[in-house]
Amino acid sequence: MLGGCAAVAPAPQASAPAAGVSGKEHVAQCKDRDGWSDAAPPVQVYANVWQVGTCGIVALLVTSDAGHILIDAATDKAAPGIARNIERLGFKLSDVKIILNGHEHLDHAGGIAALQRMTGARLLARAPARAALESGESSADDPQLGMNPKFPGARVDGIVADGEVVRLGPLALTAHATPGHTPGSTSWSWRSCAGAECRSIVYGDSISALSNDSYRFSDHPAYVAAFRAGLDRLAGLKCDILITPHPGASDFHARLAESAPLVDAEACARYAAAGRARLDARL
Repeated sequence: MLGGCAAVAPAPQASAPAAGVSGKEHVAQCKDRDGWSDAAPPVQVYANVWQVGTCGIVALLVTSDAGHILIDAATDKAAPGIARNIERLGFKLSDVKIILNGHEHLDHAGGIAALQRMTGARLLARAPARAALESGESSADDPQLGMNPKFPGARVDGIVADGEVVRLGPLALTAHATPGHTPGSTSWSWRSCAGAECRSIVYGDSISALSNDSYRFSDHPAYVAAFRAGLDRLAGLKCDILITPHPGASDFHARLAESAPLVDAEACARYAAAGRARLDARL
């Protein structure tokens, strides 16, 4: 399921018809509801990519005839709703073969353990995220140590490195180390096709420089250097469609509702630049 480099292969097409709502309906049902566990109906983002998460947190299902990959799982409270959304779309939970994660905090990883049990999927993560994902507690080098509630620990089945490709049938998702918000923060990129129209999609992980009262980024120059390198990496990705774990970070709801363009080739560069500016201000 892991590959060292991205071979040239046809990008996966949209899977079988499914019963999601329109982008406008999804946004309407989430009006004035942006909690991490606030239930939302599933919606097709593009081709074989579906938002199956909550009003306040994105969980992406990337589908194929060979099985599906779930990126992020919101909170433990949200996990049953994510499972229902997957089934509502006509997909079997047992066909979710791999779970990936953006970063190791409750709002994105809290539901992984439950969904892992429900699906039997393997959880793959970068090494810096492993301890926190398995214990449910932030690691000692997390700038936000002590700020986030504990979540149910999950079983990490495999480690991926920066630039490594996770493969499942025709799906090929590349891991990009974007540490900073947490040590294990990881962004993901892949291509999906709707008919003859193919797009480069990036799930850009959170890049805000948040910390507890005792942590000073300026006291950790190596961490800041890795943070900056990750932002540069993110800015350089081919990026037709940017999706972020928190919808507001990429104006995701407006784009689903078609009040802003879904496709924007400069979105990743802008997103990274905004993160860099916030880091500089924090320093």
